[in-house]
Amino acid sequence: MTEWPEWSLSFVALVMAIILHEVSHGYAALALGDDTARKLGRLSLNPLVHVDRVGTIILPGIFLLAQALAHTGGGLFFGWAKPVPIAPWRFADPRRGMMLVALAGPLTNYALTFLSLLALHATPLLPDLVRAYALIFIGFFVMANLALGTFNLLPIPPLDGGRVAVGLLPERLAMIWAGLERAGIVIVLLMVFVLPSLLGAFGIEVNPLGFWLHAVGDPIFNALAAAAGHPRDLFLVLRFLGGDGGD
Repeated sequence: MTEWPEWSLSFVALVMAIILHEVSHGYAALALGDDTARKLGRLSLNPLVHVDRVGTIILPGIFLLAQALAHTGGGLFFGWAKPVPIAPWRFADPRRGMMLVALAGPLTNYALTFLSLLALHATPLLPDLVRAYALIFIGFFVMANLALGTFNLLPIPPLDGGRVAVGLLPERLAMIWAGLERAGIVIVLLMVFVLPSLLGAFGIEVNPLGFWLHAVGDPIFNALAAAAGHPRDLFLVLRFLGGDGGD
């Protein structure tokens, strides 16, 4: 297969995972009494209403262009959608409500991972060419949802895991932890991109994000794969679907 269909499928898989993640926050908030997202039209699956110029277009586009120039084949991209507006003061218990709303995103990603793994059972029924592309898309969609859900569980505000931590910590500690929200993205970027580069210059290999994704994501994937009736090493197969067309 040519590389462009693979890049396109990986891009679509990531955008779908991000949008469904964000919409789930809005529906969780609605269920808890906050209809802000619904009033602003943000419960739609229309990608255009969730587009963030940097996170949805520019940054994934840079990843796409870099892979195209490097001829590395399809792969996952990094990005985000415009956050769904939430009014936590409309919840009966704002701190616990925000924790539940935050959990809805990763849980949705894991549910989509499970459904995608179930869908693999139906692929032998498809014509060969359709099956090949379906396997590639499912592989990218599984990885996108698994990575997105696990990344967002990092216990650093404003990521979902940070808001879950705020909901679980004693009130005084929760207020201190919530205060990290303004600097949270900077902390994450330093941890993911800057720290490994700086230490790498001194010959020290450190990959905090990779460690987190494997330490948390691998057991979750293994459990979902087993529940869907697949072997535990299916993740290794999915990683190479783009290279062999799923044959």
